[in-house]
Amino acid sequence: MIHLTIDGRSIEVEKGTTILQAARSAGIKIPTLCYLEDVLPDGSCRICVVEILSSRGRKSLDTACTAMCNEGDVVETMSEAVVDARRKTLDLLLSDHNNDCFACRANGDCKFQDLCVEYGVEKTSYPGEKNQSVIDDSNKFFTYDPSKCILCHRCVNTCHEIVGRGAIDTMNRGFQSVIGAPFDTNWGESSCESCGNCVQACPTGALTMKRRKKYRVNQIEKKVLTTCPHCATGCQYYLIVKDGKIVDTEAANGPSNRGLLCVKGRSGSFDFVDHPDRIKWPLIKNKETGEFERATWDEALDLVASKFMEIKKNYGPDALAGFACSRSPNEDIYMVQKMVRTCFGTNSTDNCARVCHSASVAGLAMTLGSGAMTNPIGDITQNADLIMLVGSNPEEAHPVVGMQIRKAVKRGAKLIVVDPRDIGLAKKADVHLKLKPGTNVAFANGIMHVIIEEGLQDEAFIAERTEGYEKLKEIVKEYTPEKVGEICHIDPEDLRKAAIMYAKADRAPIIYCLGVTEHSTGTEGVMSMSNMAMMVGKLGREGCGVNPLRGQNNVQGACDMGAQPTDFPGYQKIMVPDENGELVPNEPMFQKFEKAWGVKLNRKPGTHATDCFPKMISGELKGLYIYGEDPVVTDPDTSHVIKALEKVDFFVLQELFMTETAQYADVILPGMSYTEKEGTFSNTERRVQRVRKAVDLNALHPDYDIRLDTDILVDLMNRMGYPQPPVTSADIMDEIASLTPSFAGISHARLDSEEVNGQGLQWPCTSKDHPGTPIMHVGKFVRGKGWFYPAEYVPSAELPDDDYPIILMTGRILYHYTTRAMTGRTPELMEIEGKSFIEMNIVDADKLGIANGDKVRVSSRRGSIESTARVGTKVSPGETWMPFHFPDGNANWLTNAALDKYARIPEYKVCAIKVEKA
Repeated sequence: MIHLTIDGRSIEVEKGTTILQAARSAGIKIPTLCYLEDVLPDGSCRICVVEILSSRGRKSLDTACTAMCNEGDVVETMSEAVVDARRKTLDLLLSDHNNDCFACRANGDCKFQDLCVEYGVEKTSYPGEKNQSVIDDSNKFFTYDPSKCILCHRCVNTCHEIVGRGAIDTMNRGFQSVIGAPFDTNWGESSCESCGNCVQACPTGALTMKRRKKYRVNQIEKKVLTTCPHCATGCQYYLIVKDGKIVDTEAANGPSNRGLLCVKGRSGSFDFVDHPDRIKWPLIKNKETGEFERATWDEALDLVASKFMEIKKNYGPDALAGFACSRSPNEDIYMVQKMVRTCFGTNSTDNCARVCHSASVAGLAMTLGSGAMTNPIGDITQNADLIMLVGSNPEEAHPVVGMQIRKAVKRGAKLIVVDPRDIGLAKKADVHLKLKPGTNVAFANGIMHVIIEEGLQDEAFIAERTEGYEKLKEIVKEYTPEKVGEICHIDPEDLRKAAIMYAKADRAPIIYCLGVTEHSTGTEGVMSMSNMAMMVGKLGREGCGVNPLRGQNNVQGACDMGAQPTDFPGYQKIMVPDENGELVPNEPMFQKFEKAWGVKLNRKPGTHATDCFPKMISGELKGLYIYGEDPVVTDPDTSHVIKALEKVDFFVLQELFMTETAQYADVILPGMSYTEKEGTFSNTERRVQRVRKAVDLNALHPDYDIRLDTDILVDLMNRMGYPQPPVTSADIMDEIASLTPSFAGISHARLDSEEVNGQGLQWPCTSKDHPGTPIMHVGKFVRGKGWFYPAEYVPSAELPDDDYPIILMTGRILYHYTTRAMTGRTPELMEIEGKSFIEMNIVDADKLGIANGDKVRVSSRRGSIESTARVGTKVSPGETWMPFHFPDGNANWLTNAALDKYARIPEYKVCAIKVEKA
């Protein structure tokens, strides 16, 4: 340890600690402008200068961010020499600074301004020529004004070292230096992702969000800490409120985002809240005209309750179904499944995990005992020696995770990318296995073949903690690199290299996403991921694990809360095997919930969401309630979904907007967004975090008549004959905790407490003093012993033929989220990317006479759409890729509803199409 004195205080620190770090650890303030946490100090601003008297008697002025603590140092942070040096530095910076503070968007929120005031520097002593570089206003969301730039490099270091994009740099030299994009391109034409992290890092008004025109710091009414409503990373940020409206966001230093946000979180998470498209009051469809008409809440709720109870009386409880919303809070989802079970009298409740990660829930539960991410995001990005990324494009689908992976690679972590496309991270990969879509099981079996062949399996781990190894070992014996190379269309040597790298790395997580799950063999693909990890003992410890990145903000929570036809909240099973292996009702579980809810429950498993649509068409399912989902846009084979919704007798939708699905509803109940309610979301790493109310639209708009979603559900339940008392969101979480062992220690009060300190709690959290569980399966798997599932490769359900010779894959892009209900109402995002496109390989395009930018017709056995060709080499010959966000060419008119046998998840990632020039 090192001993030194700072401002007369004796301090002990570890060797390698800077003076700035030592001072901060002791609560001593040293001002900075260029300094960034966790980045090699720049030392360029020189504001953090301190006076150091060394043990040898040498006195010097040094920058505290770069100077290391030495034994016996005596440091003064506010001596006369230090203050004078800081004043001179500020004076020099001001000499080339546009100090029109009154007109500056950063006025009152500028660290440079604050320091000038603190040190009494009102004007420069060095008048003269100033930098005349032009303002760059080309980015859709922010502006760069060189006249206010002090060249502290915080923006550059943020982009290079923290975000890992490297889109900007310091251009030119000396007096002509500016921040900009390479090759004299402007910011709008650069590789900038518009995440805005550089803007939040800027200590002056050089980089400012354009929306800052609408407010100044002194006009802020409040800042409300909440959780992002987009992907399941669970980023924490503040909603900034002025005059009752959200005007901006500000990243918070949450456990999963570490002060970062993506373009959607920073700029696409609040414009929709007070958008004129909001449904403003209950609507009932006039059966004669087909038009929606305004109704009172009593009219709407009485109609809904009477119709559902009439269907139940005439056709039985299983003629009804209700879907929860994976974007809504846990408390709302819990009440939906409770309503379906207690009022409808059926277990036919589900959520959109059915079409994205139900294979993860089912697969990991079978092999490990828990269907969730095993390790925290920070652990698998900061502690990993190697990352294996399978069927996941986090730079676009989970951008803040993508940023952290880029940072991991920059610090030296190896990267294996297994993906059919040349995604951005493939450029940084040590190995890119550009496999044929639908061949994940063959790939995994090939990896394990090489591991065994090389003797790299963890025999002790296998013997002590697993079962089923010998059977799997026999299967993978056949999957030689050469055979797998033929199946997957990859180089066998690359497979060997990847297998050996993964097996030999000490800490190596598998991170996967929908490229693994959304297949007719998706559950077996997931189990193959856990097979690989178990074979080399990379489970139950830091920097390892099997880690599905969940797609939506609370799709993890939707499964946790029991919005599944086979599970009560907390994955407590409806059916369990008896002594003969036959599935029978889980009587102790039924008795527990019947006692708590005071009603007899249906003993039969419910119908999965993807199986509900065929039942609507056949007439078995007569009534449907959906909260906040849009299956017309998101589910495969759109024609099939529309046919089902047109056939069902009575359909109720609880929504914010008139979505494409809403057109088919009989009654629409207007609810509230995440900004208008209290609650919790569970992110992809099982972390339960708070959602907090920031605005009240009814107060802003006296003509609005929207209601809190849980209040709507409570009223409906009472009208259907169930005596549900009024409850707050906190009350609901308390009920969840009382019935769900893995949530027993979670409450709103605890999440808001100093003990938790904004870090959330990761389930299992089994008591009020339990700290939560960051890493699963430490020492023992939840199911006891981990099971090696004997997976064999089975081709996709629909393969190319002469009529439809090309494979289509689907997915997300950076600038939009699922159906664009939120992001589509941010004009700038639509300007950046607002229309359908299809990625094609140049070989296929040349054969078909299609050029980049051409309009094309894309057809499958289920439908036909128009789109725009993007020709290149991102996809392999014979393969294409489309997003499903855009109504001018939604890929789900084409996709195949072939279902996985375990999870009933559709095969979005492989269907056969043909492409023609339009």
